[in-house]
Amino acid sequence: MFQLLLSSLTIFPLNFQPQLLTHLSISNEDVKENGSVIAQNQENNAKFNHLKQQLEQAGFEVIIALPPRRGAYGLLQVSTKKIWINPVVFDLNIALPTIIHESVHASQVCAGNGGIVTLGLTLEPINQARPFFQGYTDTHRKDLEREAYAVQTQPNNFEIALSLLEKHCQL
Repeated sequence: MFQLLLSSLTIFPLNFQPQLLTHLSISNEDVKENGSVIAQNQENNAKFNHLKQQLEQAGFEVIIALPPRRGAYGLLQVSTKKIWINPVVFDLNIALPTIIHESVHASQVCAGNGGIVTLGLTLEPINQARPFFQGYTDTHRKDLEREAYAVQTQPNNFEIALSLLEKHCQL
């Protein structure tokens, strides 16, 4: 029974090293207020909150709490359309890339009409991100993660994530 439950529940965690994305930082002095994040870096704060609002408008529940999978910074549960953002990402200065990564997975869910599919993106992730998806033995899962890391590591990652949500989630 437990094995059956696990196989019907698809979870996509984001695990990566903070030093990969230090150029995208939210201050260590973050405060959470009414489900929004207030940070000293106003540009990243506004981008994080805008993506969070877009995800919620697309029918996803964004939860800033420890994900149900230990060690995950971000996690999307396909069956319930819940996205967890681990609060530690604010201390690690990786909140924005984390929600961008999960936004790509949300776009993959929208495109999959209840499942999750690759979007056919031709973007490539930076070489430093490759170890984080190359280890997956499941080719489909590897391709899903490759797309998320590819978007997450682009200089215009926020704009790409927004356009994918708009296109695939019909915002």
